[in-house]
Amino acid sequence: MLFCCVTQAAENIPLVNTGTTPKSLDRPVGKVILTVDGLISHHNLNTKAQFDLAMIRALPASTLYTSTVVTDGVKRFDGVLMRDLFELLGLSDQALHVDASALNDYLVEIPLADFYEYDVLLATHMDGVLLKPIDKGPLWIVYPRDSRRKLQDIRYDYRWVWQLKHLNIR
Repeated sequence: MLFCCVTQAAENIPLVNTGTTPKSLDRPVGKVILTVDGLISHHNLNTKAQFDLAMIRALPASTLYTSTVVTDGVKRFDGVLMRDLFELLGLSDQALHVDASALNDYLVEIPLADFYEYDVLLATHMDGVLLKPIDKGPLWIVYPRDSRRKLQDIRYDYRWVWQLKHLNIR
């Protein structure tokens, strides 16, 4: 099934969704770049879900244009909406928080509600270039900070986890 829709992420800055939804949670074939555990229903390795880049890119794709506090100007981010990833994982109704950790062991707690209230992206590309660890990849949690003044508060800046490697849903 192909999804396609456009919503406004900010004035005159569209958020575009296109892509397909995988029918089941397969095991990764390529290098694992994300592990998710905790209050999830769908697994591919014991009680965890592991993803390679191809699996993430198989989810409905989204593009977000926004500025960041660590780059110059408005950037184009491509990836998937976090809530689409969570839908695939089948989160428990008990889930309230996401602990997101990075390759450098940075850890932050993010309210699960953020991912449903805002179009938070799990970015794989910035300005059309695949994110690598040297430039905040392979995955970066990106908020649509230009779409709402509230998202420009420093409390949200701490939730922009780059070099994301692990999510614990609790």
